Amino acid sequence: MVSTRVGVLALQGDVAEHQRILTGLGVAAPRVRTPADLAGVDGLVIPGGESTAIARLAVVLGMLEPLRKAVEAGLPTYGSCAGLILLADHLAGDDEHQPRIGGLDVTVRRNAFGRQVDSFETDLDIPALGPEPMRAVFIRAPWVERAGADVEVFATVEQPGADATIVAVRQNTLLATSFHPELTGDQRMHEYFVRLVRAA
Repeated sequence: MVSTRVGVLALQGDVAEHQRILTGLGVAAPRVRTPADLAGVDGLVIPGGESTAIARLAVVLGMLEPLRKAVEAGLPTYGSCAGLILLADHLAGDDEHQPRIGGLDVTVRRNAFGRQVDSFETDLDIPALGPEPMRAVFIRAPWVERAGADVEVFATVEQPGADATIVAVRQNTLLATSFHPELTGDQRMHEYFVRLVRAA
């Protein structure tokens, strides 16, 4: 049986943390830095980090177009935090010009929860992952302001005096979260994504 290969985009961000979880789940987790690396994986994780830095490096290294084509062709892809921003078709406010991969029919606002000092943790109910709440870490996190008709909302955060805010979504083979599951001991989001890759 050929081993499942879930690459981790290794331009900037929480690369090692995702690799550690994926290898612990029994899948190969090579670093992806070139189009050749990308062609050799069954799925891709875009880690949390600085979305503008990842986008700039993707342009400089000639990776942006290959990433766009791979996602458009159906490569299962999971983005956490910065990865959500990079997968969004639209960004709110003045960030719309930022280069990104796209493919996810959402509008995302960068740094929506505030600056680094406003980072927080909370428990989220995510029915797709089972009955136990998931501890979620939000660091300069984005949120989803609009989700298209084909986008499944996986999780929301209650905001005082406001509607619930969308922080996790899935659209076909694309999965994205505002938070960083790689920073907790809970592997269920990665397990879910690996199942998605294997079913694709």
